[in-house]
Amino acid sequence: MHGPASPGWLLVALCAAAGAYCLLRMRSAVEEQRRAAGGEALMGFGMAAMAVPAAVLTPPRWAWLVYAAVFGTAALHALWATRAGPHHLHHLMGAFAMAYMAAAMAAAPGHHHGTGGSGVPPLTTALLLYFTGYVLLSGVRLLSVPVLAVGHGGGSGTVSPLGWGDRPELARACRLSMGIATVAMLLTL
Repeated sequence: MHGPASPGWLLVALCAAAGAYCLLRMRSAVEEQRRAAGGEALMGFGMAAMAVPAAVLTPPRWAWLVYAAVFGTAALHALWATRAGPHHLHHLMGAFAMAYMAAAMAAAPGHHHGTGGSGVPPLTTALLLYFTGYVLLSGVRLLSVPVLAVGHGGGSGTVSPLGWGDRPELARACRLSMGIATVAMLLTL
């Protein structure tokens, strides 16, 4: 993506950390959480790869096309998953945004994306509005999540720590981080 190198490296670190945590969440005992974590890990690591500053590494056009194909496939998978419920719509939006950004970079690598100097493309604006709203709403929701440091063990009254993959506040913080990273990437497009 275009932009200064220092914030770019911070974005790479944030996305890679989110992807790594999502891999950890894949060890959860809850099947639905494992599935969601797999898609989110793909998004985190893909975003980290796409956010490497152009001053350090300028991927060839074919690499952007590969990113677009991978995220386009993830978007189709998320579209299929929306049959199970609307909670998959955000994954659809995230995968679509990543495919869109990769396609924009493939169309004009090394140049700022735009419509001939006439401003920000309407699709970029719509995605920015969606993800900005998502970040703000997720931040409010994160503030209202009780921090669960321990869970109740078997019927004996013992207390056992929750696994890292089963902590709702960490999963929400991870999603919030990736939402913030998406906004940052859309702004530099």
